Amino acid sequence: MFDYRKNPIWKGDFPCLLVTKSSFLIVFTTLLAINFKTNLIMSKPSNCITVAAARQLQDNWVATRAVDIERAMGSGDTREFLFSVAELEQFLAYVKAGSGSMNPGIRIYFGAYDNATSDKATVFLAPTMGVTPGVANDYSLEPLNKGITGFPPKNY
Repeated sequence: MFDYRKNPIWKGDFPCLLVTKSSFLIVFTTLLAINFKTNLIMSKPSNCITVAAARQLQDNWVATRAVDIERAMGSGDTREFLFSVAELEQFLAYVKAGSGSMNPGIRIYFGAYDNATSDKATVFLAPTMGVTPGVANDYSLEPLNKGITGFPPKNY
C-alpha cells in the first residue's frame, strides 16, 4: 500500500490537505452540476398536458378533419412534424438575439406545398413581437420550416 508520508514529495501535511481539498472541490462541483442538470430536466412548463390529453386531441383531429382532407385531396396528408431539439434551440436563440422585443413569441402556422414534389401539409414557426393574443409577427426574422414528417402519419 502506498504511504504518502514516506514519499519525499508528500512530506508534511500541506500536500495531503491540498489533495483532500481538491478532491472535495471536484466531488462537490460534480454533484452540484448533476443537481443543476437534474433540476433543469425536472422543471416542467405549467401548460404541459398529459399524454392521455394529447392523444385525445390527436384523435379528435383525425376524426373531425383528416377524413375531409383525405376526401378533398384524394389521398391522406401528413399531420405530424418533427424538429430536433437542437434545431429548436438554435431557432429560439436566433429569435431571442434578433428580435426587437424583450419577450418574443413563436406562432405556429399550418401551410401546404404547391409544387410537383409535394402537395402535402407543413408547418412553419414564425417569430412574434410578444406573447399576447393578436400580437404582430416579427417580419424582420425568418420563420423555421423544413421539419421532418412521417408518411403515413404517426399517431400520437
